[in-house]
Amino acid sequence: MTRLTDKQKQIIEATIEIISEKSIQGLTIKNLSKKIGLTEGAIYRHFDSKIEILLTILYSFQNEAKNLLGNYCNSERPALEMIEEIFQHHFEYFVARPAVTSVIFSESIFQNDSRLIKEVFRLLEMHEKALTCIIVKGQKTKEINANIEAKEFVRIIIGSIRYMVTKWRLLKFEFDLLEEGRLMLKAIKELLKS
Repeated sequence: MTRLTDKQKQIIEATIEIISEKSIQGLTIKNLSKKIGLTEGAIYRHFDSKIEILLTILYSFQNEAKNLLGNYCNSERPALEMIEEIFQHHFEYFVARPAVTSVIFSESIFQNDSRLIKEVFRLLEMHEKALTCIIVKGQKTKEINANIEAKEFVRIIIGSIRYMVTKWRLLKFEFDLLEEGRLMLKAIKELLKS
């Protein structure tokens, strides 16, 4: 992904806010131009289409995931420690940027365009690959239960994060996501242990 200009970053942030406030149906170039005080033509000078804006958001999420997950597979650190770090990072990220949850956890935004579907799938695969690698290493060192396939543990971890964040978003962020996430992580670590 090429480096974004400040104006493109502003458009991306405004897009995320509109989706959070009005869902994908509220995301129009007209609404976007009103929100940031640019003409519709000015927005098209920065992005060719609404799809390109959404793709750029997905590329941005992929870059963040790559930065977070990239080194775990080569690490010699304990598996449960790395899983805990991933959990905490995700919950801290969402608490700092709650509007992002409306984009990341809303497949309906992406389901009508094959390019968007492909990039959402790539983002999921990045998480699955990193977690699988961590869990398999943990199973080899007997830190993690080897009687359950790594892919099943990955589903439990990703599904748990998704459940907790979706509930938090639907309840208008009314509970302490960091505390609830910490409690959930404690239970998951018990399930993972050999």
